[in-house]
Amino acid sequence: MQIFQQYIGGQFEDATEHFDSLDPATGTAWAKMPAATPQDVDRAVTAAEQAFFSSEWATMTATARGKLLLRLADLIAEAAPRLAELETRDTGKIIRETSAQIAYVAEYYRYYAGLADKIEGAHLPIDKPDMEVWLRREPIGVVAAIVPWNSQLFLSAVKIGPALAAGCTVVLKASEAGPAPMLEFARLFDQAGFPAGVLNVLTGGADTGAALTSHPKVAHVAFTGGPDTARHIVRNTADNLASSSLELGGKSPFIVFDDADLESAVNAQISGVFAATGQSCVSGSRLVVHAAIKDAFLERLTEKAEKIAIGAPDDMATEVGPLCTRAQQDRAEQLVAQTVAEGARLITGGTPLERDGFFFPPTILDCDGVDQATSLREEFFGPVLSVVSFETEAEAIAIANDTAFGLASGLFTRDLTRAHRMIRAIRAGIVWVNTYRAVSPIAPFGGHGLSGHGREGGIEAALDYTKVKSVWLRTSDAPIPDPFVMR
Repeated sequence: MQIFQQYIGGQFEDATEHFDSLDPATGTAWAKMPAATPQDVDRAVTAAEQAFFSSEWATMTATARGKLLLRLADLIAEAAPRLAELETRDTGKIIRETSAQIAYVAEYYRYYAGLADKIEGAHLPIDKPDMEVWLRREPIGVVAAIVPWNSQLFLSAVKIGPALAAGCTVVLKASEAGPAPMLEFARLFDQAGFPAGVLNVLTGGADTGAALTSHPKVAHVAFTGGPDTARHIVRNTADNLASSSLELGGKSPFIVFDDADLESAVNAQISGVFAATGQSCVSGSRLVVHAAIKDAFLERLTEKAEKIAIGAPDDMATEVGPLCTRAQQDRAEQLVAQTVAEGARLITGGTPLERDGFFFPPTILDCDGVDQATSLREEFFGPVLSVVSFETEAEAIAIANDTAFGLASGLFTRDLTRAHRMIRAIRAGIVWVNTYRAVSPIAPFGGHGLSGHGREGGIEAALDYTKVKSVWLRTSDAPIPDPFVMR
């Protein structure tokens, strides 16, 4: 059984405690992962603080930081096949998705490498002729980055990339469910030549996260996960007053009007809810479809869903693999059964597959006529789609916004003026029109409500890791006037 090491202060080291990591395709342990203690957390944060204030990193130019990030991007691109295989083994995410996504992760580091020397201040036209005033953007300090198991190389890139571009240092806590890719990533980071302590990588559960987010030397917490955990994080930062960016869950509406290209919309819906086995924050898990085309749409959708290839995640032919944990499998089954008991009609799927591992089939629930259906409210984090129909544009908007979340949304229509009205009306951080799940390093993403605050990706993310310093320079040689007049 492979034993992984944690990465603290530029050194790989064995942990005093370990936990088993399970292969989701078989349900059996395949590796032992380090369980960071509070003492490990303190050493990692201290190493990050020392790197921030007193190492080569503290005086490194922005251009030099960018070159290191470029080197890291090249190493990630070279190692993409190995990282993809490791992520598939440890999380159950299918190899065709991990291969494509990790190859693109390098582009995020390249983007932030180019942005490193473009985080600029500003000159302020103060109405005092003997004053020059300008703003400096400076790195905020030690960043605690916490990522979930799904898409963790991507979700860490949108934290580590902008944080390092801004000049911060990072302590990253990988999820206890599938942390192997992040521990391997630490080796690439070390190989890239960053000074010791700039990045530290730990794994562990709630105790590790609590020790990290409440540490007095942490200046900012960047978290991706669920609202319940986010509430704990916000409470943990009460003493250190760390700022935070929270990218949380979603219950995204996928709205289809009767003038839409049905084949394109069906294919996008299949990808939007069943890709990654539904284990995505932006999963289009609520189909809001015009009543006039509902039956035709569901017929095509069900036919395609029932043909999806379910299998071993390391097989390139597999389209849907296992869920990451048994707890997710149990939760999906429970919520489907609860929604059916409330009156929803189960169209396909709904129960775990009778095979080793944590497999759950693509599932479609018709929730029309069921007031406050559980599946329309709760985030499954699994391959479950809930369907509800509408008659008017106003009704579609009301249904779309009838959620505590507000991360992503999809809209399919050929009517350009309607599209613009809907874009304005939908309360979500992302609106995809006639497409779904499109991403780019240039475009920020984030949500409203229980989907969190702050943005990841784009220039906005880098600014989250800075603080503004106002500088006042008096240019007059004349004596300073009466201090009780001067302000």
